[in-house]
Amino acid sequence: MDGQTTRRRGRALAALGLAALLLAGCGAADRSSSTSEDSAAEAPAGGAPPGGAGQPGKAGAGAPDLRVDQRSIIYTGTMRVQVDDVEDAARRAVAAVVAAGGFVGGDNRRSVAADAEAELELRVPAAKFTALIDELATYGRQQRREVRTQDVTEETVDLDARIATQRARVESARKLLARATSVSELVSLEDEVGKREADLASLEAKKRRLADLTSLSTITVSFVGKDASTAEEETETGFMVGLRGGWKVFLASMTILLTVLGAVLPWLLTLGVPLVVVLAVLRRRRRQRPAPPAPPTTPAGTPRPPAPTAPPPVPAARSGP
Repeated sequence: MDGQTTRRRGRALAALGLAALLLAGCGAADRSSSTSEDSAAEAPAGGAPPGGAGQPGKAGAGAPDLRVDQRSIIYTGTMRVQVDDVEDAARRAVAAVVAAGGFVGGDNRRSVAADAEAELELRVPAAKFTALIDELATYGRQQRREVRTQDVTEETVDLDARIATQRARVESARKLLARATSVSELVSLEDEVGKREADLASLEAKKRRLADLTSLSTITVSFVGKDASTAEEETETGFMVGLRGGWKVFLASMTILLTVLGAVLPWLLTLGVPLVVVLAVLRRRRRQRPAPPAPPTTPAGTPRPPAPTAPPPVPAARSGP
């Protein structure tokens, strides 16, 4: 009985140990499978590690968006349009830029009949730049158009980074200033804070200038009258071109000459007329003076009277011994 009881206890203990081993193995397998599933879920597609170069569309934490609609571009346009009525075209251009959400930056007009000219500097939102410049071309006959673009995306990104860094430097300097314990340390830290704040203000001013140029484009349009010469005519050569140029120079010279004459004429009337009257009176007085008597004349053939001779010299008296 004792041997059988011992064998039964040994079998029971072996069964319990085998069961414990099986349970431990299943738990480890479950934990390993769950861990692998979690890591697979966290890992990106393609097996690349998080934040690595294998993630599509991410070149780095601070990389700028280089899409065309996200770039900072400065648009500048220059054009010349010949119209029938310069004043009417200028009014229409001003109304169009205001309706587009812009404003007039400069207005220079010269009204001389059909040779009138108006030069306008229009600031318009960049999204409406092309539409407005096409509309201005329909006001008359377009003679010249020039559109320039400048990509300042890298400058904008660089300014943003520099501004963020400079703000951090200003904050650190202010914290040090708050913990200053001596007068010399306080003075030096105040100077440093002032320099850093000045640098930050300069960077922020540059950023505002770039933002203004990129958000509002500039269009410089010149409206000219019907008699204004075109750019092609100005570059022509030949006899007729020289004749037209000479005639214009002659008219300009005559205009200047008449202008000078008109400025001098009041002085001539004020000073010249009395001077002429005085000279005329003096000349008349000279004519009215009696002429001096003429010397007597002797008839021809008459001998001239002898000239008077001097008396002979008288000898001097001699004194006695």
